[in-house]
Amino acid sequence: MTITVVEGAVALVIMTKAITEPAFDAGLSLPQIILVVGPTASGKTALALALASHTAGIIISADSRQCYREMAIGSAAPTADEMQGIPHYMVADRSVNEHLSAGQFEQEALQCIAQGIAQGRQIIVCGGAGLFIQALVEGLDDLGNADPMIRTYWLQRYRTEGLAALQKEILLRDPDYAAQADMNNRQRLLRALEIMDSRGQKVSDLRTQSAKNRPFRCCWIGINPERSVLHEAINMRVDHMVKQGLEKEAAALYPWGLVKACQSPGYREWEAYWNGSIDHTTCAEQIKQHSRQYARRQLTWFRRNPDIHWIPPPITKTPARLEWVIRNLPID
Repeated sequence: MTITVVEGAVALVIMTKAITEPAFDAGLSLPQIILVVGPTASGKTALALALASHTAGIIISADSRQCYREMAIGSAAPTADEMQGIPHYMVADRSVNEHLSAGQFEQEALQCIAQGIAQGRQIIVCGGAGLFIQALVEGLDDLGNADPMIRTYWLQRYRTEGLAALQKEILLRDPDYAAQADMNNRQRLLRALEIMDSRGQKVSDLRTQSAKNRPFRCCWIGINPERSVLHEAINMRVDHMVKQGLEKEAAALYPWGLVKACQSPGYREWEAYWNGSIDHTTCAEQIKQHSRQYARRQLTWFRRNPDIHWIPPPITKTPARLEWVIRNLPID
C-alpha cells in the first residue's frame, strides 16, 4: 500500500505493507482518536487544525473529494499554508481516476492510525463523509466492488428519468432497504442498484449490521452552526471557489463526468452553463443550493449518532470552541 503524507508543501510517500487490522499492544488501554464531524463549511478543518496544534496530532481527512489532486478548489482542501506543517493524510494523494471507496478508505485510514499511534501522535479524523467515517469506526459489510458498467447504466437512467426512477426500482426490488434508507440520496440509491445487479441479491439480505472491533476508542466532536450562519458560510465559500477558478477546475474534470466525485456540488452544475441552459449567476446559485442540500443530508447522518458531543451553535465559528472542547471533553 502507498500512503501519501502531506507535511507543509512536501509530499512524503510511505510504502507500507497492507494489513487488515493494525497491531496494537492488547495489554495497554485503547488509544483514543478524535473525530471532528459536521456539515460542509461548518468549520471542521479549522477546529481540527487547532486540536492538532494543541495535542501535537496528525489529521486524517475523511472527505470523499479532498483526496483527489484535481479537486482542490471544489473540495475546499486545506492549502500547504493552512496545514501549518501539521501532517495530513489522504489529502491530494491520488488522481480522480483512482476512485476511493469507503472500504478502501477504511483500510488506508486504519493503517494511518496504526502508524500515528506508534509514533505517539494524537489522531484526529476530520470530515463530513458519513459512510467513510462509519467504515473506519464500525467497518462495512462486504457488498462487492463497484462495477463501472452497471453504475453507468443507472446513472444514465437517473439523468434521463430522474430520481423517481431509482426510487421506484428500489421500492420494487428491496422494500426493506427502502424502509430505512435515505430515498432522496442519489448516490446511495445508485450504489444499492449496482449491488443488486452485480450480486443478484437484495442489499438488505447482504447486510450483517454487526460492527467490527477496533483497536481504539472514539471521542466524537460535532460542529453544527445555526442554520443562517451555516448557509451564509456555504454561500461565501462558493463565491470564493468561483473566484479561485472553480469553473476551470470543473472543465478539466469534464471528461471524468461519470466518476462519482465529479457528480458532486460544484462540478455537475457547470454543464448546464456551458450549453447555454443557465447563466453564470444561476449556475453559482445552483451550486450553493445543492451544497446546502448536501449539508442537510450530512446533518441527518450525524444526528443519528448519540455519541457526538455537539459544540454549542453560538460559538462554533469562534475561537471559544477549542476552549469548550478542551474543557468539556476527555482530550489528552
